[in-house]
Amino acid sequence: MSETAGDNSINPFAVALKQLGEAARIVGLDKGMHDILAQPKRVLTVSIPTRMDNNEIHVFTGFRSQHNDALGPHKGGIRYHPQVSIDEVKALSMWMTWKCAIVNIPYGGGKGGIICNPKQMSNGELERMTRRYAYAIADIIGPRTDIPAPDVYTGGKEMSWIMDTYSALKGNFVQPEVITGKPLVVGGSLGRNEATGRGLSFTVREAVKKLGISLKAASVAIQGFGNAGQFAGQLLEEMGAKVVAISDSQGGILNEKGLSVGSVRAHKEKTGSVVGFPGSRSISNEEILVTDCTILIPAALENQITKSNAAKVTAKLVAEAANGPTTPEADDILYSKKIMVIPDVLANAGGVTVSYFEWLQNLRREYWTEEQVNAMLDKKMTQAFSDVYDSYNKYQVNMRKASIALAVSRVTDAIKMRGLWP
Repeated sequence: MSETAGDNSINPFAVALKQLGEAARIVGLDKGMHDILAQPKRVLTVSIPTRMDNNEIHVFTGFRSQHNDALGPHKGGIRYHPQVSIDEVKALSMWMTWKCAIVNIPYGGGKGGIICNPKQMSNGELERMTRRYAYAIADIIGPRTDIPAPDVYTGGKEMSWIMDTYSALKGNFVQPEVITGKPLVVGGSLGRNEATGRGLSFTVREAVKKLGISLKAASVAIQGFGNAGQFAGQLLEEMGAKVVAISDSQGGILNEKGLSVGSVRAHKEKTGSVVGFPGSRSISNEEILVTDCTILIPAALENQITKSNAAKVTAKLVAEAANGPTTPEADDILYSKKIMVIPDVLANAGGVTVSYFEWLQNLRREYWTEEQVNAMLDKKMTQAFSDVYDSYNKYQVNMRKASIALAVSRVTDAIKMRGLWP
């Protein structure tokens, strides 16, 4: 997933609570239900003593937040970052509850993290820390209770270590279904690597139909050229759209006649950045957001489209590959300009959807072709977009509020049906 730890001045849990409050008002939620959803079911803080390469012991702090499991086991990534905080993982676990409910997969929200700087750690130190964290959270995760996944600065390697540690602790037999985002050789799913970008491209395809835009006449600008940005650009290009601007952390490039996503990717792999791509001119990350285009894909950091630049956005459609790239004030400005935003909880839900498919394959010990995975992802994302669009028309609010209202309704319906017991 394209997620990054963001601006410390904005408390993410306060933002999540504000969004919940708005959704509660829209759907007419009673106070008791609102109070249940406003707090995670469980938040675990763990101490992670780790022997470093210099033989000294460093004690890291880790978290796992389990927001709600009314619809199914908790699901959500584990991030390694110096700015991980308990409020961040609480907020992200709440957003995962909504994301899973929107795409209608039988999961609730979870999120984990360790306060560390993985860029300054050796592979051995990372492994020892990861296994110690897995040991510390082993009693609250499990194939039917909480299924973690990769996130910021974690990937298949870390997921394999967690799976191996858990398997050794809980029965000493391999249990791939305890975690997703694994390498193929230990039970990963085909199509998982491209899933976030592919899912986003499906939602864009559905959105342009509603807006009366032809993809073959559409231009695309992409801020952030990591996994999600690259695959979203490539797939929209395959659907006939023209990618005109791309940026990464070093800067951006623009060519109104079009950029080949594959060629830009090759240039980035060779040089370390998209900057200096032949036949393009340089633009900044700030300029790319307001560049002349039909479809804008923020796929980098959060809080990129704000009240200071939202009025200058020219795109007719904004599809959020990153988490939280648009501030609430900017949302209102874009809505007033009749610019549709496909919010992160819908646009980038392809990742968790294919994680769900990976889990199903693990439970059955039966593996699917990439074509099967992609076809099922298309079906899920298309239906999710349709459900959110219906909610958008029903409540007459922007797409983000409509999507969270839809999610809150689904989760509270499940809580009501299950009842409070004991």
